[in-house]
Amino acid sequence: MYIVILAGGSGTRFWPVSRTTRPKQLISITDGSTMLQRTVERVLPLKPKRILVITNHLQAEESERQLSSYRSVVNIDIIAEPVGRNTAPAVGLAATIIAAHDPEGIMVVLPADHYIRDIEGLQNRLIKAVHSAKNGWLMTLGIVPTAPETGYGYLEADLSLRGEGPFPVRRFVEKPDQITALNYLESGNFFWNSGMFVWRADTILAEIATYMPELAVELDRITFNDVWELADLGEQIEEVYSAISSQSIDYGVMEKSSRVQMVPSGIGWSDVGSWSALPDITDTDEQETVVNNCASYINIESRGCIVSGNGGVVATVGVNDLIVVSTGDALLVCPKNRAQDVKKVVEKLSEKGLQDYL
Repeated sequence: MYIVILAGGSGTRFWPVSRTTRPKQLISITDGSTMLQRTVERVLPLKPKRILVITNHLQAEESERQLSSYRSVVNIDIIAEPVGRNTAPAVGLAATIIAAHDPEGIMVVLPADHYIRDIEGLQNRLIKAVHSAKNGWLMTLGIVPTAPETGYGYLEADLSLRGEGPFPVRRFVEKPDQITALNYLESGNFFWNSGMFVWRADTILAEIATYMPELAVELDRITFNDVWELADLGEQIEEVYSAISSQSIDYGVMEKSSRVQMVPSGIGWSDVGSWSALPDITDTDEQETVVNNCASYINIESRGCIVSGNGGVVATVGVNDLIVVSTGDALLVCPKNRAQDVKKVVEKLSEKGLQDYL
């Protein structure tokens, strides 16, 4: 088993803590290990042969630093993309590398910036998916929905077969409106799209060749030594990425393939899409407030806030449902229900040329 961690995201909704060189996956959202480190820690009990981390060239150095201590347990390769091209090229690149050394090697593809409460449950679900992947199926984990969530994509499964799965996937659907999401929840056969996948390297490459032939042609140009020496791939990767377009593996392959199956997974999963997700993944105080990285928090008649204080003192007076985040050089204040709009701040900073704050 090979673990492929997709760690090239920007995490703009977690500004000002998340920055270009230290995005969401490279910071600690809930204290302790960073999200990238937690992703590695979750899979170590599975005893993978290697871990491949696909990241942005701006984040490669910090990724190396954060994962250096784990190399005493497992081989870890940090592979830097010269430019972001979404998940299909990243998956294809990882599959090409693995297939060059182990064509039938099983790939477990995981985003670096997700939260999972039930780690043992995740491991069991992945092992179940591996059994089907060995027979040539494209496996994904479908998260059992707990609410009519409009911020996630969904997949529809064929549950006509008895048992606990895997089940065939009928279709993938985009983020729904509230009424549609409620219908999905009530139907019982729709699941959140987790973005976690399991397949053989040669299987996903064959599907890429079928549904994304232009990408397949470029990946076929990559040549390897007989050993796991990936440092010399930089120039080849740059050439490939200069010739390919941006595309997600969901749209490029998964939505088109007839080989997709799903393992239902109730594992306490969240994609931690914005600051407003924190109350779902960490403890709150008696006033239902999340307090992070504060020397002291003074709460006077406030409730339901999210506070991150950069090690200093934060006080709120008579406010409810606010996000207050300080980093020393920047301060964010916004209502929790506008958390998704934090990315607009990053866009405005870019427009104004304030690169030091990105």
